[in-house]
Amino acid sequence: MGRTTSGKLRNILGLIKDKASQSKAALLSNPTTLSFHLSLLRATTHDPFTPPLHKHLSAILSFGHSSRATASSAIEALMDRLQTTRDSSVALKCLFIVHLVLVRGDFILQDQLSVYPSTGGRNYLKLSNFRDNSSPLSWELSSWVRWYAQYIETLLSTSRVLCFFLSSSSYSSEKDKQEEKITALMDKELLVEVVSLVGLMEEICKRPDPLHVEGNKLVEDIMGFVCEDHFSAINEVSVRVGEFRERLGGLSFGESVELVCALTRLENCKGRLYELSARKRSVMESFWCLIGEIKEGVGMEKDGGKLMIRVRSEKAGESARYGERVLRSGDSVRFSSGRFPFHVPESMESYQTQ
Repeated sequence: MGRTTSGKLRNILGLIKDKASQSKAALLSNPTTLSFHLSLLRATTHDPFTPPLHKHLSAILSFGHSSRATASSAIEALMDRLQTTRDSSVALKCLFIVHLVLVRGDFILQDQLSVYPSTGGRNYLKLSNFRDNSSPLSWELSSWVRWYAQYIETLLSTSRVLCFFLSSSSYSSEKDKQEEKITALMDKELLVEVVSLVGLMEEICKRPDPLHVEGNKLVEDIMGFVCEDHFSAINEVSVRVGEFRERLGGLSFGESVELVCALTRLENCKGRLYELSARKRSVMESFWCLIGEIKEGVGMEKDGGKLMIRVRSEKAGESARYGERVLRSGDSVRFSSGRFPFHVPESMESYQTQ
């Protein structure tokens, strides 16, 4: 995208603002967090094309090795920068750093971010009405700010449900323990996690059209992180749906309906999700086959005007027709004894954050 004369003038003004902000921070910041403020300002410049430099991001993440009070002050400074700026480039870079903390940061930074503010919830980043109309590019980037903020809110909400930060390096080392925990979850708890993960993948599909910002390295880096989350979410859904494959015979009527509805919502995302995984079509095809298999295992039909769920029998020697047992809300819950082994394809595991 070419830079017009007005765009060049805007960039010059942005450089002046950046220098002024850094000088002000050097004079007024607490000595304990001065280096963080300077690194934050240098990482969140007004340049709409250039993502934060690695050295500045590393300096920000290094505050995860500090005290809890210092980490808390750092997160407050980051969120203050995010919520007071009216510049789309600065806002996007702040959101990128928030995302970076979630997937690369040490626990102390992640912990402070997860409780800021303590209420959490939808639109707590206060960016749903963000508008920067200073140029056509900034107007376009504003739509990315609104979507990215909503996406990060959804990511934080999903992380609270799962009790770990999706795609985080700390989770990768605990992956086996997490999968063991899944087998011990009750059906309702497992459903809540699946529904939350589906909601995250639906949010990924709401991203703006990248055509208008094609070649923008900042947007490309943002989507790189989102793609990591995408494949991690696929992995987590696969493990949980594989667990449900072993529990179909014990699901209640309501749970069966909720599971089918969640998987149908997920299938509605199929086209948009394929756009993020064009190079891994075999992995995605295996994933969608698994989703289809579970949906076929739980059949929905009407009998005498009443909606019923029938579970396909999987026992050896029996036909592939649907069984005659109708699931009702009072049915018992079967846990994971006699589990059928389920393995996530190695190619999918390779997408876990290093």
